[in-house]
Formats: sequence, structure tokens, C-alpha cells
Amino acid sequence: MKTNRRDFLKFAGAALVAGAAGTMLTGSDALAGAGLGAGGKVKQGEPPKGMTFLTISKNGEYSLGVKTNKGILDVKAASALFKKKVPTTIDDVIQGGDQGLTALVKTALKSDKAKGVFLEESKIQFGPCVTNPEKILMLGFNYRQHAMETGTPIPTSPVLFTKTNNTLNCHNGTIKLPTHVGTKFDHEVELVVVMGKTAYRVSEQDALKYVFGYCTGNDFSARDLQRKTSQFLLGKNSDGFAPIGPYLVTADQIPDPNNLKLECYINGERRQSNNTKDMIFNVATIISYASQHWTLKPGDMFFTGTPEGVIFGKPVDKQVWLKAGDKVTTVVEKLGELKFSLT
Repeated sequence: MKTNRRDFLKFAGAALVAGAAGTMLTGSDALAGAGLGAGGKVKQGEPPKGMTFLTISKNGEYSLGVKTNKGILDVKAASALFKKKVPTTIDDVIQGGDQGLTALVKTALKSDKAKGVFLEESKIQFGPCVTNPEKILMLGFNYRQHAMETGTPIPTSPVLFTKTNNTLNCHNGTIKLPTHVGTKFDHEVELVVVMGKTAYRVSEQDALKYVFGYCTGNDFSARDLQRKTSQFLLGKNSDGFAPIGPYLVTADQIPDPNNLKLECYINGERRQSNNTKDMIFNVATIISYASQHWTLKPGDMFFTGTPEGVIFGKPVDKQVWLKAGDKVTTVVEKLGELKFSLT
């Protein structure tokens, strides 16, 4: 894989430790490295700030992890060790706020007896970084260059469709290709927005205040099924067709979601590379627009569209579709590197 991919793995906040860059914090930087440096207490119902979350999958259950310079804090184990009741799943955090989580992370980082509750990231089995959204909302043709490569007129309003929860997948996950019904499988790197507050008829000016965080996603697609009817449902909703992660980064660390680089690699070859600046409808516009039509809930997700470089956008004689054995790497600046494979 080309080394330039590493150039933009510069995570917001020192807690976002880029493994590719090998950046680590030591000593007095430990608390700041978890986004928990000098600052007042976080109120129970407020969303935590400066944190990088992930989902740990173990024995068929999901639990919460927090990325720090000491490793991944197993929040459930830390809660038991220090006898502090805190949210132990990402859904609990999104729905209920901090509830003592920030204080627990600080305690664990300072304590000599907490070594056993920090895990090596390389040994973790991941789950989807958001596990229970009510709505997974998708944007079609939301990058100018992508619309042009597919011969699609520039939309005058956001093109919305949905995915369902069976599509959720994770870092280091696999997609079992439904080859009994489709053959034209394609990749789509996307910035994913996760809502943190109930939003109805919000203005563009206020829209970003409702965001909990951001993550890397891939709107995996079966193009022959997508084009079989006028609806996208068949081509977008096979099991595992929405990998997200590895991390969910709190919104305070991403002050401008409309200036992030995106890339997608297939078997180490770069296929997509652009910036969210090329979006036709930016994140605030998307949230505001959708909220005029229905109530957005905490945990709802937006896949905000993909840039040019998809297989579907190539001339027919150059379309080489994805197949079993292929490995996909999806990267969004400051949000981490999402990997999955096809079987």
C-alpha cells in the first residue's frame, strides 16, 4: 500500500493514536492523550468530549472500549474494578451521556492497579462502532466528481435512501458476498455522521450541535442488484454491507467535517481519493434537510456519500468487480483505518 495514505492518519486529539505513525504519549501527557486533560467535570447527561470509542466483541456480546495512550480501556472491566457505575456500551453513552465515564477513564489512567483493564488493540475483536441505530440514512451522488463519473445530473436536493441494521459490520470483519443473486460488487468510502441529540426541524446553523461523533464507513454495494429496479434496496442491504469503524470519534475533535480526506484501497491499490469539500450537500445541510422530514434520534447515522473512483463509474470494459479474497481498506482523515475482507 502506498505510504502517502499514512500522511493523513493524523488523529484529532492525542487520544487518536495512529498505529501507522507509531505516535504514543507518555508521562504527564497520559490524561490529555485520552482527551481528558485540564478541564472541569463533565455533567452526567452531557456527551463525553475528547474521546475515541470502539466496540469490543467478546463471547457474543458488545461492550465499550476507549482508546488511550495506555491501550484500549475495557470500560466494563474498569467499572467492575473501581466499583463505578458507568455506561458500558456505545449505545448507553449516545443515549445517556457521560454518566461518570470521563471520571472513570481518568481514574484508570492514573491507577497502578488498572493494568489488567487496558487491552492491546491488536488482540481485540471489534464490533460495529455504533451497534443499534434506529435509522441508517444514506446519501446518493453527493460528490460532484462522483456524479460526473456516473453521468448523473448534479442533484438539486439530497438523494436519500436507507440501509437496515443487518448491514452493520466492523473493522477486521468479513462480507460474505451473495453471489447466488449478484456479481457486481463495489466499494464506497464514506464519512459517517452519528447523531447525539433528538433533532427535528433544525437549522443548518445549529445542525452540527446535534452530532455525537464521526466514523469511517463503506457503503458496500451490489450494482447489478441496485440497478435491477428503480429502488436501491436490493443492492445496498445484504448482510454486512455497512462496515463502520474502527473508532467513533467525538464531534468536538472534528471541528470541520467538510474538510477531511477520504481514501479507499483494494488489495493495497488506491482506488478512491478526494476530500469531503467535494460534497454537494455538506453535513449541516444534510442534517437540517432530513430533520425537516422526520425526527432524528440519538444513534441515527448518515453515510454522507462517496467520491469518484468506484468501479461503477468506470467504462464498462474496465469494470473489474470485487470478488472473494479481496481486502478493502477505507480511510477517513482523523477517524482511522477501516479494514475488511470479502469471502
